[in-house]
Amino acid sequence: MKPETHPVIPAPRIGVLLVNLGTPEAAEPKAVKRYLREFLSDRRVVEIPPLLWQPILRGIILQTRPKKSAEAYSQVWMAGGSPLAYYTRRQAERLAGQFGDGVDVRWAMRYGKPAIGDMLRAMQADGCERILIAPLYPQYCGATTATVMDEAYRTLAAMRWQPALRTLPPYHDDPAYIDALKHSITASLDALDFTPDALLLSFHGMPQRTLELGDPYHCQCRKTARLLGEAMGRDVRVAFQSRFGRAKWLEPATDAVLEAMPGEGIERIAIAAPGFASDCLETLEELAIRGKEQFLGAGGQRFAYLPCLNDGAPGMAMLETLLKRELAGWID
Repeated sequence: MKPETHPVIPAPRIGVLLVNLGTPEAAEPKAVKRYLREFLSDRRVVEIPPLLWQPILRGIILQTRPKKSAEAYSQVWMAGGSPLAYYTRRQAERLAGQFGDGVDVRWAMRYGKPAIGDMLRAMQADGCERILIAPLYPQYCGATTATVMDEAYRTLAAMRWQPALRTLPPYHDDPAYIDALKHSITASLDALDFTPDALLLSFHGMPQRTLELGDPYHCQCRKTARLLGEAMGRDVRVAFQSRFGRAKWLEPATDAVLEAMPGEGIERIAIAAPGFASDCLETLEELAIRGKEQFLGAGGQRFAYLPCLNDGAPGMAMLETLLKRELAGWID
């Protein structure tokens, strides 16, 4: 029997925390500046020594880029916030209750809000003694998956009573992921009023140096593309987007491919971004808007951007499958 002075202890629960990259809180320069300061100060994201990088970041980039990025965000902002926040929240909401009454499903952002640390502390306070952290990155990269876990471990390091922790591994070649992509992309292609000459898969780019240092990201992107092409029974092309700075990045670059395709006789294309679990600035503005302008400006005739898995049925079924597998032993 507990003494009357014993603090209230919530019933034991299991937590699932979906984590995505991050987003500003508003499509405004000040909010974008706060987001970029946090994002671009992460040593996993920019591996230049801080003594060299911070003067560039604070003296040039944070003085010029926020306004331009805010304008880009304003073109894709939704009533429910940024697309990335909206779809990540929807994914968590749709998974609620799928693993039993004792499982608490929440979401967080690595940069911005809701913050990983805040959510982990709240889940632990609500009785989550076991937590599965699920970085929503199919392909592993030090600048994405690893930095999520860095932040989670920093939070746990400050806890006296730590919850047990599991993590969702990369799922770039998981049959459930490939099948979800196949069904989603096929449905989008079937809904078009034209037949594309090519299907281009655009993955987020990373500096070439990361591959040379042993990061598996490039290889996992290529494997995803190969398996998806085989599952769909068609050829696919691969490119890498979002180049930044003067360093050499993974190639071929998406913008260069889009501009070259019409000269190769490819006048009608569809483009998908299978490395993104949810649509975001990089898909809806960089690909669907600017990518279309680049392709049509180079002589292309028809262009279609195919949406990410988002909170659609194929993607939700995949997430439920993957998470149930990682929760084995914790839930019946």
